[in-house]
Amino acid sequence: MGLEVDKAEVEIIQSLPYPQCAKEVRSFLSPVGFYRRFIKDFSKIDSHLCSLLAKDDLFDFNEDCRRAFDQLQLKLTTTPIVQPPN
Repeated sequence: MGLEVDKAEVEIIQSLPYPQCAKEVRSFLSPVGFYRRFIKDFSKIDSHLCSLLAKDDLFDFNEDCRRAFDQLQLKLTTTPIVQPPN
């Protein structure tokens, strides 16, 4: 008995390309935000991506943004191991 992740959804998340505009960042962060309570330090990770959503700023998907995107993808597609205390 337990919860299982839909493998098709995992494959979709893993195959997502890097966002090319603010609209694509927003469409990635919207569903990801649902899982924020399960991802430790979510707000620290997504702060780099959220900075791309500023209205009059230049869209610069730099290395920090790539790292944040990759880290969120990894956290959404891997299962943490939970063990009872010793």
